[in-house]
Amino acid sequence: MIDSKIMTLLTLANIGNYTKTAKVLSLTQPAVSHHIKLLEEEYGIKIFYKNKKQLKPTPEGEILIKYAKRIVALSDNAMQAIEDSKKSIKRFTVGITTTMGEYLVSQVFATYCKENPKVHINIVTDNIKNIYDMLQSYELDCAIIEGNISNKKYTSILLDTDYLCLIVSPKHKFAKKKSVSLFELKKEKFILRSSNAGTRILFENHLLSHSENIKNFNIVIEIDNITAIKELVASNLGVSIMAHSAIKEEEASGKLVVVPIENLNMVREINMVYHHDFKHTQVLKDIRRIYNLGM
Repeated sequence: MIDSKIMTLLTLANIGNYTKTAKVLSLTQPAVSHHIKLLEEEYGIKIFYKNKKQLKPTPEGEILIKYAKRIVALSDNAMQAIEDSKKSIKRFTVGITTTMGEYLVSQVFATYCKENPKVHINIVTDNIKNIYDMLQSYELDCAIIEGNISNKKYTSILLDTDYLCLIVSPKHKFAKKKSVSLFELKKEKFILRSSNAGTRILFENHLLSHSENIKNFNIVIEIDNITAIKELVASNLGVSIMAHSAIKEEEASGKLVVVPIENLNMVREINMVYHHDFKHTQVLKDIRRIYNLGM
């Protein structure tokens, strides 16, 4: 059973207010404060900054909160695994980056679950940073990500390779060109994913490898909705960099045009990443097989 002080800590960190936390947990405010004080004494740290208008964890407090989340996740996983074992059910949670979530992967998991009714899969879609954090805290069993995670605690299975490309409206002046230079792109209005997105990070890294910086480009809109970006570009309100796998249908229909960028080959890997102690590796191999059949 999880220590009640841990649950108080996580609730307080999430809500950011002692009074509201007490109400949610059906405790008195002094009881909430006492739980935090006991944890501070136990670990010899200050968990939250004092005299701040907004409740904010100290660096040591952030570490404790991170591990508290991991403890709760492991406990929940254990309870769920026991219940699933009784019913002969295999269940796991997979994180998928936004680009992958809007493409073939969700269909692949649906196909697999239809063929294997004793497997239950929960799909979480988020940016690469949040997915990495959830993997660390065991909130995810595995993830499908753009690129790889350089951490020896995880194993990777290559699912696919893809590439980033420049997309423009058919009405844009670049639509008829065979290629464009980075210098020409500096004059354009960019509509991009947020700085935490995998495709954005990869694009910025490729710019750096060519002695360029994203700050030299005119980013007018940042949004993490792939469909919205495609619609804005199709309306000729700007250009964007996107995974080719995410715009195949629009390219085929002529709604969007892919224009090569001179001397910039932005290949990316798509990997399934999982903890070493993950027990359902055969499921991931089967998913890769279904994915490859669907390509």
